[in-house]
Amino acid sequence: MAQVISADGTPIGYDRLSDRGPTLVLVGGGLDDGTENLALGEELADVLSVVVYRRRGRGDSGDTLPYALQREVEDLAAVVRATGGHAHLFGASTGGALALEAAASGLPVGRIAAHEVPYLVGDELLGAWTDYTARLAEALDAGDRDQALRLFMHLAGSSDEDVAEAERSGFWPALRALAPTLRYDAACLGDGAPPARLAEVTREVLLTTGVTPDPHSAGLPVDFFGAAADAVAELIPRGARATVAAPGHVPDPALLAPLLRSFYGG
Repeated sequence: MAQVISADGTPIGYDRLSDRGPTLVLVGGGLDDGTENLALGEELADVLSVVVYRRRGRGDSGDTLPYALQREVEDLAAVVRATGGHAHLFGASTGGALALEAAASGLPVGRIAAHEVPYLVGDELLGAWTDYTARLAEALDAGDRDQALRLFMHLAGSSDEDVAEAERSGFWPALRALAPTLRYDAACLGDGAPPARLAEVTREVLLTTGVTPDPHSAGLPVDFFGAAADAVAELIPRGARATVAAPGHVPDPALLAPLLRSFYGG
């Protein structure tokens, strides 16, 4: 494991999985400790110099306060500088929103792919987002990580039974450790709607979604991620859409990788 120091002095941990071809930095999403993208990175390591990093507050990365979205953009910029100075980006879920924000801010990157970024389209969903962010802040300010996780899971479409099962699982303690970063992922999405500033992203952007919903998100509208991806593709001058023949919010890396190889030119 290597580390780079971000602009505010925060250490950010990263790993280079390969050194073949153009650099690709993988950006994790919500409740990801930096391991979720590893399997995808390994699938792409034969044609790209793949870098996986831990966002602040996760794994071996620091968490200097107060938090601001700009600090996360600076973290990503530091990783890009440390691994060659220019990179393609892939972002999963809210990691895709962070990658797009970084590009809109002027980070020198190449092509960007984002899978199932959970922007919200429509007044009802945006109202639920406003309620969630307020209640999440209350829970985390009170130190109630369990409630923060429950709020997140319900927002993501999980049933009461799904949440209860998760609380009984052996994964819950690790999720509790990451719960404070839910506030950071919320910041990546801002007021929830695709932001108009994404029109300033001049790079080629590929917005991908799966063909069927995640069974653990049955409470979401059927085309929740598709509607979000369509809206972002319309905003970005060189935005394009594609679907992956795989179910669930976290697709099979073996199915997503060929699409990304073609997109990045590997």
